[in-house]
Amino acid sequence: MQLAIFLLPLPLFFVSSAPISAQTAPAPQAKSWVGRWLGNVSATQAAQPHWMTPVATVTPRLEQEFRFDTFHQETSTGNVTNLDGGKGLELIPTRRTELLLNLPPYLLHQNPTAADGWGDVSFLMKYRFFARNEQHGAAIVTAFLGGSVPTGTHKNGSISAVVLPTLAAGKGWGKWDVQATLGGGLPVDSVQKLGRTILSNNTLQYHALKQLWPEIEINSTFWEGGTNDGKKQTFVTPGVIFGRFPIHHRVALAAGAGFQIATTHYNQYNHAFIGTIRMPF
Repeated sequence: MQLAIFLLPLPLFFVSSAPISAQTAPAPQAKSWVGRWLGNVSATQAAQPHWMTPVATVTPRLEQEFRFDTFHQETSTGNVTNLDGGKGLELIPTRRTELLLNLPPYLLHQNPTAADGWGDVSFLMKYRFFARNEQHGAAIVTAFLGGSVPTGTHKNGSISAVVLPTLAAGKGWGKWDVQATLGGGLPVDSVQKLGRTILSNNTLQYHALKQLWPEIEINSTFWEGGTNDGKKQTFVTPGVIFGRFPIHHRVALAAGAGFQIATTHYNQYNHAFIGTIRMPF
């Protein structure tokens, strides 16, 4: 049942694929399939705004990159360091889609009563409905369908698979842009214990210099049902992204950091440092 949930959206990847025109003879210097694919990636990204992916908020833009994040959370019961942050490989297989294949995070606990171990494996698919680059209005609307599988060890993950439908959008005005997401966490089972969540993220970003992007984010979670029924958690996250620095041909480097500050009475951790490294290609 859980496997079927994640396989159902896969046909959407082929909806936007353009048909290949028949040719009587191949061009003398025809590109390989890799060259054609990367050409489609470039065309896809050229049609959308060229903002930077925020530190914490998932961007509505379609990206192709390797990504590694680190979270260091300070709690009343001991600090927790999250290596990788559930990030990994991001690919653009067709003109309107992106597939994120994330590695499971590894959690290190300062509390000696909590065992270190792997977190849950997660996946995410994006489908871009609408996009305009900076020359045509700087706007974008994208839908996400994500999910996680309970693969965590030593209670470092959820007790249930979770489906995460999300709507994301962005709008730019000169050097300023806003990127936002609104979604829900829907457990496949154990709903009475876990409850359902509403997840809201909003980012205000400024392109200060060619490779300097300061930002501020508001990241909120609302619980409905379960042991946290009626509770709300909000963090204000100032941050900055540096990049993209060219490395070789299509490969570049971007890095950033943010600091989450709890602003609500209830919070699962007091504050957290986030570090992120990306290699777009």
